[in-house]
Amino acid sequence: MRRDREKPLKAVIEEFIDSYHLRDRLNETKIVQAWEKVVGNMVAKNTRNLYIRNRILYARVNSSALRNELHYARSRILKSLNKEAGANVIDEIVIQ
Repeated sequence: MRRDREKPLKAVIEEFIDSYHLRDRLNETKIVQAWEKVVGNMVAKNTRNLYIRNRILYARVNSSALRNELHYARSRILKSLNKEAGANVIDEIVIQ
């Protein structure tokens, strides 16, 4: 076996992710998984549908009062979610 072609496993995985253009999808998954951590357990339990399309995070909540509160906190939530993902993944949040 030739040792000059050896690479660390992390480097090989990073090359694989980049060659198949999976980084954006992985970052979107990080955003969805970080939702509960950023907004809290009560809000997460009242969130029915959470998805990302065209760099916009859509969140459907059960309560109009909660929707109103989240609407005012959108910019803080946006910054926190992008920070959790470690990249600028979403540009906007739409609360439905």
